[in-house]
Amino acid sequence: MVMVAPPGVQERRYALAQAMRALTVGGRLTVLAHKERGGARIAKELVGFGCTVQEESKRHQRICRSTRPIYVTGIEELILVGGIQVPPALGLWSQPGIFSWDRPDPGTLGLIGHLPQLSGDGADFGCGAGLLSRAILQSQAVTRLCLVDIDRRAIGAAKLNVVDPRAVFAWRDLRWDVPETRNLDFVVMNPPFHDGGSEDRSLGEAFVRSASTSLKPGGVCWLVANRHLPYEKPLASSFSAIRLIDQAAGYKIYKAIR
Repeated sequence: MVMVAPPGVQERRYALAQAMRALTVGGRLTVLAHKERGGARIAKELVGFGCTVQEESKRHQRICRSTRPIYVTGIEELILVGGIQVPPALGLWSQPGIFSWDRPDPGTLGLIGHLPQLSGDGADFGCGAGLLSRAILQSQAVTRLCLVDIDRRAIGAAKLNVVDPRAVFAWRDLRWDVPETRNLDFVVMNPPFHDGGSEDRSLGEAFVRSASTSLKPGGVCWLVANRHLPYEKPLASSFSAIRLIDQAAGYKIYKAIR
């Protein structure tokens, strides 16, 4: 098995434990990660399982090679800790690695506080565990809501948290065409701006373009973002009108009309 280890501690240890569980005795494992995004910890974590590790550095990556020993220690606990669960601060099914997996995201809460009673067909772009979608579906005027996320774990959790029959789910990459999100009345989103631990503003810009092409003429997009992210230009180029609704606590909320 060869894997790129995720940067989050619980997520990475869960992935390593699953690798140990899946391998036969003597099976070879190669794991790599950027040295500043968890790579420096991989060898120690594998040794904790009872493995002997060969480690090297190349192009800012730590590369660890090992084989599965006869006896592996501690993997059951890490699989449990990194698996799907209900974090008390969130109160919804979630899993390490999902966006804001163990507590409500302040930007999402701010957006929920400003949303009107939406109506018609809509979508939640980057739905995560479904916190925003649950708020949207409080409006009985919503006829259909498509929850879209690139993370299969997020879609799995959202299906447990959003049991409304008006909800449909799409495990999709919004940088490409998503057939389930055509001819919509509204799109609501808290777009991502990290990819593999590094800031990538093009992700949010792609979400903005996707929202524009998904909406009917006159359809509305509600967006929340960190204040330092310059989404004004892509919004202006994709929508006929944009309005800053609020900016507080490090976030800004926009309403844009197709």
